Amino acid sequence: MANSKEFWLVSAPGEPGPEETWKLIEEKTCSICVNNKFTVPELKIGTMDTLVSVSDQLQKIDPFVENVVRKLAQYMADIIDEEDRAKLHENLLVGSNKLPMEIFLAKFQWDGAKFPLRQPLPAIVDGISKLVTQIDTDLKAKSSNYNTMRSNLSTIERKATGNLMTRSLAELVTKDHFVRKSEYLQTLLVVIPKSLSKEWLATYESLTSMVVPRSSLFITDDQEFCLYTVTVFKKVMEEFKIHAREKKFIVRDFEYDPKAIELERREKVQLEAQLKKQFNPLLNWLKVNFSQAFSAWIHLKALRVFTESVLRYSLPVNFQALVMKPHRKAQKKVIEALNNLYGHTDSKYIANEAEIDLPGLQLYTSQDYHPYVFFKVNLELLDK
Repeated sequence: MANSKEFWLVSAPGEPGPEETWKLIEEKTCSICVNNKFTVPELKIGTMDTLVSVSDQLQKIDPFVENVVRKLAQYMADIIDEEDRAKLHENLLVGSNKLPMEIFLAKFQWDGAKFPLRQPLPAIVDGISKLVTQIDTDLKAKSSNYNTMRSNLSTIERKATGNLMTRSLAELVTKDHFVRKSEYLQTLLVVIPKSLSKEWLATYESLTSMVVPRSSLFITDDQEFCLYTVTVFKKVMEEFKIHAREKKFIVRDFEYDPKAIELERREKVQLEAQLKKQFNPLLNWLKVNFSQAFSAWIHLKALRVFTESVLRYSLPVNFQALVMKPHRKAQKKVIEALNNLYGHTDSKYIANEAEIDLPGLQLYTSQDYHPYVFFKVNLELLDK
């Protein structure tokens, strides 16, 4: 079933000419479908063998190009703020006129400057393939660099989140909390469940010998825990940790190093500055290359419509292509209307409907095969 962002590219034989075909389909479906002519220029055909080869090549390239278009849109959604994602469509514009995707598709015009009509079909296909492959390569490089910086910043920020059992303590303490440069003494940081704070203050001096009296100072707390210091002789430090753990007093592994703390702070500031500096150029690159890739994708669809129409309806070129957008819940009716118009023209479809086993003729289900050229274009580009 079609979704709200699904369009159909349909090509039917010109009987007797393209304009009559357009009028007939419009007459039969206008109440259940929005139709626009899909303008496909007459391209250089070459031999029928070349046309068959190009058709096979297009069938392989089409999913790749669509995937690159989707990756560009998805990455754009990934890097912008969550509250801005509702306006993402304002960045997914196509062509020099900056058209929404739906309008660009409905009003499609071949770009002869980018894809000259005088070129043979294989050359046009190769040009599209190389263009999108380069965009994909550049996207991988740019996203890898940006993602690395985001990941590094996220790692630093994660250290400052969570409760006192897991978060970094560097931003919570100062040098005044510690006995420093002592040969014998060591200041420890201890995380205490809030419900055990009174017990800690009453018992910490007796957990082992050689605990400095009245050395425990309250630093901060969160919803679950309190953070205290305590100073002990280094020779009993490991024993103190064991006895503290038995009472659910957890000594955090922490060594006060002002140079390391300052280095991390500077790294965070530097990463934030780099991300901010790179964001706008990256977003602009994504906009430009989304436009390029989407345009290339629809040109590729036009090539598929042209080649399949010539292969199906033969020469001379005589077909009418349309962009069709069925109304909600009207997809089945549109298919039935088109099948009624063109079912009699296609032996495969006739055999399928009659369940006749013709030698050398593969039968298709009605969902797989239509008696006219049919492609779907799904403009729902983001992951659900």
